[in-house]
Amino acid sequence: MAYKRPEPVQVVKQRRDAALSALVHGVPYINFMGIEFDRRGDELTAILPYDDKLIGNPLLPALHGGAISGFMEVAAVIGLGWSVLWDEIERGDLDADEVVEGHLPRLPKTIDFTIDYLRTGLPRDAYARAKVNRSGRRYASVHVEAWQDNRNRIFAQGTGHFLMPPRRDE
Repeated sequence: MAYKRPEPVQVVKQRRDAALSALVHGVPYINFMGIEFDRRGDELTAILPYDDKLIGNPLLPALHGGAISGFMEVAAVIGLGWSVLWDEIERGDLDADEVVEGHLPRLPKTIDFTIDYLRTGLPRDAYARAKVNRSGRRYASVHVEAWQDNRNRIFAQGTGHFLMPPRRDE
């Protein structure tokens, strides 16, 4: 039996980044908002680049609460969806190339999402990270924190509950 050489780590990384990009850019709302994701291992950081269309109060100016909540909900859904996708890729149940080719998995559906606005969102880039508190076969709970200049100075936090899509084996 011939030994199969492992792929170079850069090839694996490029394939995962391409799968994440396909997942993110497969959602029109994410494209409209301009949200991107930075992946380091299995950790994702959502990035909302500043744009004038995101301003709610031009007198302050401050980011619109709806833009903030939409950004944070996207961070939660993609973070949760990626955690499931990452596990499937790691186990070998899913080939990352399938996702890149457009065979996108169904994303979790929001049951509810609660936001705490802690301070004004300033007219600059924003970042968010989602932490999956629980992810079962049917239900998941995710906490999200958003910040701008200082990771320790969050300007909004949220908690969402999601209905998980059926698994491939169901």
